[in-house]
Amino acid sequence: MSTENIPDIQWQIWDMKYRYRAEDGTPLDATVEDTWRRVARGLAIYERDRERWEKHFYDCLADYRFLPGGRIVANAGTARKRVTMFNCYVLNRIDDSIEGIFETVRNAALTQKQGGGVGFDFSTIRPKGAFIRGVHASASGPVSYMRVFDATCRTIMSAGQRRGAQMAVLSVRHPDVEEFIMAKRDGKSLQMFNLSVAITNEFVEAVKADGRWDLTFDHKVYKTVRARDLWEKIMRSTYDYAEPGFILIDRINELNNMYYCEDIRATNPCGEQPLPPFGACLLGSVNLTRFVSHPFTSKAAVEYKAIEQTVAVAVRMLDNTIDISNYPLEQQRDQAMQKRRMGIGVTGLADALVFLGMRYGSPESIETAGNIMRTITHSAYRASIELAKEKGPFQHLDREKHVRGAFVSRLPEDIRDGILKHGIRNSHLTSVAPTGTISLYAGNVSSGLEPIFALSYTRRVRTGYGDEMTEQEVVDYAYRRYREQFPDHDPKRLPPSFVTTDDISPHEHVDMQAALQHHVDSSISKTVNVPRDFPFEEFQEIYMYAYEKGLKGCTTFRPSDAIAGVLVRKEEEKKQPLAEAEDPEQVVGRPIELHGVTYKIKTPLSAQALYITINDIIEPDNVRRPFEIFINSKNLQHFSWMVAMTRLISAVFRRTRNPSFLVEELKCIFDPNGGYFKNGRYVPSLVAEIGEVIEHHLETLGIAGDEEAAAVAAQRASEPATAGTPT
Repeated sequence: MSTENIPDIQWQIWDMKYRYRAEDGTPLDATVEDTWRRVARGLAIYERDRERWEKHFYDCLADYRFLPGGRIVANAGTARKRVTMFNCYVLNRIDDSIEGIFETVRNAALTQKQGGGVGFDFSTIRPKGAFIRGVHASASGPVSYMRVFDATCRTIMSAGQRRGAQMAVLSVRHPDVEEFIMAKRDGKSLQMFNLSVAITNEFVEAVKADGRWDLTFDHKVYKTVRARDLWEKIMRSTYDYAEPGFILIDRINELNNMYYCEDIRATNPCGEQPLPPFGACLLGSVNLTRFVSHPFTSKAAVEYKAIEQTVAVAVRMLDNTIDISNYPLEQQRDQAMQKRRMGIGVTGLADALVFLGMRYGSPESIETAGNIMRTITHSAYRASIELAKEKGPFQHLDREKHVRGAFVSRLPEDIRDGILKHGIRNSHLTSVAPTGTISLYAGNVSSGLEPIFALSYTRRVRTGYGDEMTEQEVVDYAYRRYREQFPDHDPKRLPPSFVTTDDISPHEHVDMQAALQHHVDSSISKTVNVPRDFPFEEFQEIYMYAYEKGLKGCTTFRPSDAIAGVLVRKEEEKKQPLAEAEDPEQVVGRPIELHGVTYKIKTPLSAQALYITINDIIEPDNVRRPFEIFINSKNLQHFSWMVAMTRLISAVFRRTRNPSFLVEELKCIFDPNGGYFKNGRYVPSLVAEIGEVIEHHLETLGIAGDEEAAAVAAQRASEPATAGTPT
């Protein structure tokens, strides 16, 4: 596949994130094929028959058939020695002492420094107000110490550019669970954390029975509440703020392959990897768009045999990665080596269903998705048994107990017999991750097991000639293939299989997740999208439905006054009301030529600057006001919300003479990834700094703030931030 012929966004992601360069910036990977060769060569380094396996690994990677985690693609086969290729970590059990807490802070800093996202269980820290015998004082509680972890994470640049991600878990039994639920409401605190409550089976049953619920620590009851009241607090917060998440911790432990020697209390930041203390896990995804023959025809079919062959090679690739990766902590190395966990999942599922002519969420699609995941899991287990014959089983394996585990016991008899006879190389083999960036790298295939977000959207990019901008279309992979195959199609009359996230009911989201979870030995990262006007009573029922369907966790996202999605579809642009316009009749078209100013923003968040261009229009009464805004940067980390920002802000500019109220809205937004200090002051987010740029531009035009804007500012200062991060 020629690098020059791949779509712009795909090329840019590869060039920025995965292309290997010399220290002076000279590209060492001339093409994507060079990247695949480098990774294959790096992962085959310890193989006895190195040339043979290097070829097999290359064939597995070629045409994006198998997508190892991004850190593997970026680092395998390079001279970088101090980076981890693992995506997921959970840190040690936090000892309830100053020494223990700050030892964990140190471990977190070392892990994040090398690029690892981390999860913590804060349930071991005594609640606020508890007596500390040694110093005759009252404890400040886990939430207060979480702020220390948050501040530490905020200051660390993870793997050079990306900031660390953290998951905080607290038991539903903990006396401070109500404070934990509310901990991020001010829009400033704990922005480097995703929050999840560890829900037990006993709590769910207490909710069903309308029973009482004791909040305890160290066998002492601190408070007794009505279970349904606590449930409703969790649900209401999730409904309005998309947090906390919902982890079914008992089910995770019941279905854990290592139930006989592990007690899991936390997950990685995205939730797809429940891990023990110091647990670590590699990720990789089978790109299902490459395993459907005759797409868009009556002969379309899943190539199950090809999936089996790819998975067998992928298991060996990831197993080799365990041996060549660096680890931030020796305890993490020990866990990885002793259990050899990996998480092979899927991406491009929704696109593959479109190829097959199936509507995502339909009974037929759910059955097919389950069959695909079952094939992947069975193939992975058989490959791991073969590896055990050759290289030995993982160290902590107890064969008899392993095959009696709740998950392994329902695998085919030949797999269970193979484990008993030969052992198995890896304790866990399957997981479904979000695959955001890696899916763009593969051609903007649908992410993980999620539905297609949008068939297409546009973003503005600089052409390289001064401030000249051009629009770039980003198209879903399946839709791009359909347009190529049927160039004369009517975009308004697409096949019924072309559905996007909002076309799918919450129950269909859960059904799809459940179909895969049945065949996944770890867990799944998925977001159940819920319409803004979805009734709260029905929203709560989604979580009970997820519990009954056997999920290990559930995450929902409902746009609200406190949070909103960042991507904007083309079809949504047409739905935007003109409510903000002072006079809709005065909304004008764009003149051929406009003049404006380009501002440069440089932040600690990225090595690349942002360039903000604001063009003005001169109205008949000789009043000059802003008409449109463009935002451009080489850093594609923010490209999706740049599309949303430029379109929405430009729409406001065109519909009101005084957009000062918009400035105040932007300046009050706190970024989920944290703010930064600039020129001696704290900037709460990149969005807020963009608001300051717009404010400066308005001042140069003589457009001052008004009473309405001041009122908005006062109101926003007392409310939670308008940005949030779903877990």
